[in-house]
Amino acid sequence: MKKNFKRAIACITINAGIISALGSIPTVYDRENTADSYPLLSFKQFEELPEIPTLPDPFTFADGTRSTDFADWERHRSEILQMLWHYELGQKPSVSKDSVEAVLDNDTLRVTVHENGKTLTLNSHIVYPKGDGPFPIVIGVGFPTGSLPKELFLDNGVAAIGFNFMEVMSHTQKRGEEPINLLYPDNLEIGAYSAWPWGISRLIDGLEKVADKANIDISHIAVTGCSFAGKMALYAGAMDERITLTIAQEPGGGGVNAWRVSETLGNVERVHNTNYAWFLESMKQFSESNVNRLPIDHHQLAALVAPRALLILGNTDYEWLADESGYVSSRAAKEVWTAFGIGERMGYSIEGGHPHCQLPLSQYPEVTAFIRRFLLDDEEMDTNISRAPMFENVDWQRWTPWLK
Repeated sequence: MKKNFKRAIACITINAGIISALGSIPTVYDRENTADSYPLLSFKQFEELPEIPTLPDPFTFADGTRSTDFADWERHRSEILQMLWHYELGQKPSVSKDSVEAVLDNDTLRVTVHENGKTLTLNSHIVYPKGDGPFPIVIGVGFPTGSLPKELFLDNGVAAIGFNFMEVMSHTQKRGEEPINLLYPDNLEIGAYSAWPWGISRLIDGLEKVADKANIDISHIAVTGCSFAGKMALYAGAMDERITLTIAQEPGGGGVNAWRVSETLGNVERVHNTNYAWFLESMKQFSESNVNRLPIDHHQLAALVAPRALLILGNTDYEWLADESGYVSSRAAKEVWTAFGIGERMGYSIEGGHPHCQLPLSQYPEVTAFIRRFLLDDEEMDTNISRAPMFENVDWQRWTPWLK
């Protein structure tokens, strides 16, 4: 088995010049949200929203103008984020770093956030690889490396830290009764997929404050999770630009899947039957035949990670995950990276034959390639990964007329 794994790794190495030539486009930022200074949009009421039967164009601004220039992507991110928060999630609260305290107790990071006279504390244990460091780090939802095998990170010199999402909001929240509600008593409608990424961002604040003592390289941070936690990882990567690499494992509906595409499929997660603890209650107005009134879709959620790195992992053995929708949405999202000449920073790998949230050996090399390329700056790794053979006959371009 080890020989086969090494052989697979060898098959995904390429000439280092392909990626190093990109130069000017950052792989990560030192701010949570570089697009936070743009004007607020004026939002239409539901009955005023036009029907959009295909996936909305990620390159068209709210005023109808269009640009595929990377220099304009920050403004696109601002508008997509604003729409995502307004129509689906509720706004992720902003936090001053002066409101955050962090201490390292042995290998346990304790982060305390102060807001409105209240406090919330996050506790996470750091697992270290062998070596001298400073180490890149992965934030895993629930466990230090999420549902991915820990050796893929630790054996490659990457530290790991788990995010205990229950310290922010429970899996099925009771609105107004969650830990985060103590800090923001006027923001009780917030969905979990804004609240949980808020918590992950606060862990990053804490890591920044103790980086030297913790021996952590904060310029190389990853986030990962599977299933509902895969969605969480995707939202966290979309909303925090200090995250270098996002790995969303089997995220299904409400994650990378496009709501519009899922509405055409079978027994899958759609707007009308998703878990509304995760979203705004008002998103229900876009159920079923009204889905085309939603001004955005989740290819744009995935694209919010650009120009940083994103890997989507799918599993066709579970109808509920609707990976045909995930495939269409991933293909559409990848066009954003491609437009900027950095297509190798976004990949997807969809296959069956394995249990939910258990990475098959065939995907080890693909995950390893993204880890080594974007957390270790190994430019010999080929991350041009676009694999979904079971969907090769799906006409994904009928959903993206803006590409023609």
